[in-house]
Amino acid sequence: MLGAAALAGVSVAGGAQAQAWPAKPVTVIVPFPAGGGTDAFARPLFATLSRLLGQQVLIDNRGGAGGNVGATLAAKAQPDGYTWFMGAVHHAIAPSIYPKLDYHLEKDFVPVALLASVPQVVIVNPKRVPANTLQELLAYAKANPGKVSFGSAGNGTSHHLAGELFKLQTGVQLMHVPYRGAGPALQDVMAGQIDMMFDGLGSSATHIKGARVKALAVAGTQRAPGFPDIPTAAEGGVPTYQVATWYGLWAPKGTPAAAIERMNAELAKAFASKEIKDAWTGLGAETPTLTGKAFGDFVASETKRWGEVVKAANVKLD
Repeated sequence: MLGAAALAGVSVAGGAQAQAWPAKPVTVIVPFPAGGGTDAFARPLFATLSRLLGQQVLIDNRGGAGGNVGATLAAKAQPDGYTWFMGAVHHAIAPSIYPKLDYHLEKDFVPVALLASVPQVVIVNPKRVPANTLQELLAYAKANPGKVSFGSAGNGTSHHLAGELFKLQTGVQLMHVPYRGAGPALQDVMAGQIDMMFDGLGSSATHIKGARVKALAVAGTQRAPGFPDIPTAAEGGVPTYQVATWYGLWAPKGTPAAAIERMNAELAKAFASKEIKDAWTGLGAETPTLTGKAFGDFVASETKRWGEVVKAANVKLD
């Protein structure tokens, strides 16, 4: 039998091992191509975390299938604290869109924290759409049923469903044009190939500031940080239209609790830093507060909400 001193030694050694995390670089799988809205938040945040953790936090962009390729890869990763997953609202939508997924967000992952939440913004090409307000857009769309086009990152993505929700709540008919990613869709709005888009404010921010697109409303309960001149949908006469693009961090099931606790502690420090506060304000995002079970409950509510939108709008993958 082990004596008290020996047991104490085992306990101390175990504690030292737990405190040693991370002992090498950490990888975060981002399931979208580089340069998208996810990267706008991932890069400044993980650069700050690299400094706080004392180890590099590396971004591994694995795009494909609306974010499901990267999610599957992360779900199958070794749960040793060195692989994490940065998902998004898309992963709360996926269960109601894809008949069979190779991962289960609740069963295969541990919810760690909400990283950012930014309202969707209704943007138009000002040369194609003669509207300066949401009500003027609605009037124009109703006068031209089915002719006003909106782009998305693809069928079943948050951009697409934000548009379907807008149609359901306003009664307008819009023509959906799916793209292979939000970036190409946004480029075509700016180029005048399509009329409008329901985009995450984070990815549209620089183009709104540069007047390459016109923002008519944010789909939030209040005006976005850093964008006080853009009215809310409620101010534009559509009070029920509330949509946010959010991003979160998960760990593969079985990841050591000590690693998750340390990650959350350093995330709290990062969100309290001026550099991240300024970056989030510039992207129109709110500083998040949800962690652990509270974050998991939020994701479950979003999964239910978007499942209802998919059913009501009869959205199907082509």
